[in-house]
Amino acid sequence: MPGILRQLSGLGGCTRPIRLAGHRTEHQVDTTTGEIGPALRRLDSAELPAGDLLVRCGNRRTTRCAACAETYRRDTFHLITAGLRGGKGTPEEVTTHPRVFATFTAPSFGPVHNRPGTGACRCGRRHAADDPELGTPLDPDRYDYESAVLWNAHAGMLWRRFTIHLRREIARRAGLTQRELPERARVSFAKVAEYQKRGAVHFHAVIRLDGPAGSESRPPYWASAELLTDAIRSAASRAVVPGPVIDGRTHTFAFGRQLDIRTIHGPDLDGGQALTDRAVAAYIAKYATKGAETATSTLDRRLRFVAELAGMNLPPHAERLIRTAWILGGRKDLAHLRLRAWAHMLGFRGHFSTKTRRYSTTLGALRTARAQWRRLQAAIARGDDPQPVDSEETTLVLAHWAYAGTGLTPTEQWLSASLADNATTPTPEGDNAR
Repeated sequence: MPGILRQLSGLGGCTRPIRLAGHRTEHQVDTTTGEIGPALRRLDSAELPAGDLLVRCGNRRTTRCAACAETYRRDTFHLITAGLRGGKGTPEEVTTHPRVFATFTAPSFGPVHNRPGTGACRCGRRHAADDPELGTPLDPDRYDYESAVLWNAHAGMLWRRFTIHLRREIARRAGLTQRELPERARVSFAKVAEYQKRGAVHFHAVIRLDGPAGSESRPPYWASAELLTDAIRSAASRAVVPGPVIDGRTHTFAFGRQLDIRTIHGPDLDGGQALTDRAVAAYIAKYATKGAETATSTLDRRLRFVAELAGMNLPPHAERLIRTAWILGGRKDLAHLRLRAWAHMLGFRGHFSTKTRRYSTTLGALRTARAQWRRLQAAIARGDDPQPVDSEETTLVLAHWAYAGTGLTPTEQWLSASLADNATTPTPEGDNAR
């Protein structure tokens, strides 16, 4: 029993781990002669307490695996934070670069129930914050479901068009040509997508002006938060993506009129608190683990057949968005949008979290560091020397793994749940790490 507890504790609370069958063998290799020594260690899945090697699912969705989603949220937090105040390979000088926090919204597709400040909704009621009617159309028959789904499908392309215009606007304000701009300055950003309650995607982004080498170089003298803000507003208004023509109606997509841009360390994010690096990172990371299912109570997995909706008891607004995506996905002229594959996401098929290469570290680098730290802790627990004895020797790993299933047995689920309440395993990427 202690063996199975140790294996389950290594999952960190993951409820849907991947089960792998196979083996892994480590051999010492002399790099001078190429001679392979005898096996140092061998891991065979058949000899493990669970009968398989259990690997975390790594799902970012809170509804699918809360533990893995929390790890993803923390990684996103540190990725954003590193680009704001340095660390994890990013110099601390980025704190002196012009930086803003911007929110780009979707246009209106029809009046919906809302909470307009201290006033009443158009329906005449004052909705509570958790009222399920929030975000649903006042008149579903007049709501533009077709445009709402197509907006989500084109949102990623619209963001790309915006970034192209942003570089043009910055160059124009600096008196440079577009070819000259990369030699003087670079735009770095990190963004996440969030679903509004009405089911439309909007974007939160940290946008930063760097020198030509990115975070490692000082921005030019003319770079300022004011110039960046002005360029963002102009670029957002110019960004337009032409859409399809459906039944004689031409669709065109642009950002909504509500564009919020705030200088970091300037006015507050919400409630009178300073807009600090940590507040921005926490705000963005919060949405990295939430999909359409969180905001609109829709699905967190793909549909195989639209008939599946009949037994799911979804809210009428979410179901109608999904059905609209499914119907549009049957059109040959819209096949490139893959709307049926992404109907559960209400048409949006882009990445929830994206960044430019030089904004900061990567999620892959954070995962690699965490895996190395865990291997080091495992070596110490076994009593092995974590440092190589001879610099001319290295380790050759031979492994073969095959997929054996997903999830835990009922007994493993019970044991894992008993461990969850007491899980306090520290990692180098914890919220207190710098």
